Amino acid sequence: MRKGFLLAAAFAAVVGALAIAPRPAAAHGNVVAIRDEYPAGTIVVRQSERRLYLMLGSGRAISYPIGVGRHGMQWSGTVRIDGKYIQPAWSPPASIKRENPRLPDVIPGGSPHNPMGVAAMTLSGGGEYAIHGTNQPGLIGGFVSHGCIRMLNADITDLYGRVGVGTTVVVTR
Repeated sequence: MRKGFLLAAAFAAVVGALAIAPRPAAAHGNVVAIRDEYPAGTIVVRQSERRLYLMLGSGRAISYPIGVGRHGMQWSGTVRIDGKYIQPAWSPPASIKRENPRLPDVIPGGSPHNPMGVAAMTLSGGGEYAIHGTNQPGLIGGFVSHGCIRMLNADITDLYGRVGVGTTVVVTR
C-alpha cells in the first residue's frame, strides 16, 4: 500500500511540475489571405502595417507582427537574406554608438541586453539591417528601430526555420 502511495505521490509531483513549468511562447504567425502576387517563399515587409508576410502561394501568407524603423530610419527595396545566426552577438553601428556612447562595443549573444534576441537574419544591400528577434516584446507593433525589422523571439524562430540564405525580402513603406 505504501509503495502505491509513493508512486501516486511521485506521479502527482511530476504532473504538477509540468503544469506550472514555463512553456515557450507560441509563434504569432497566422495564415491569411493575401492578394499580392509574390512567389511562394518571398518575405514581404509592410512597414506601414507593421507586418511581415511569408508568401505561401495560392493567395496565402503567414503574417507576423513586427517593429520597424523610427521616423526617418525606414527604407524600402528588395534585398536577400545573406546570413542566418542563432544567439548572435551584436556590435552597435557607429550611428547608434553616437546616440548612446556608453554602449559596449559588443553585446554577447544570449545577453538579455542584446537587441537581436534569439536569432537574426542579415540582409544584403550594403546596409546594416537584419530581421531579428527582440528581448523587449512590448516594442513589437511600433516604430522603434534604426531600420531593422524586429520580431517576437518565438516568431523569428518560426520564420528562421522556414527560410534560407538567398530568400528574397521585399520591404515597402
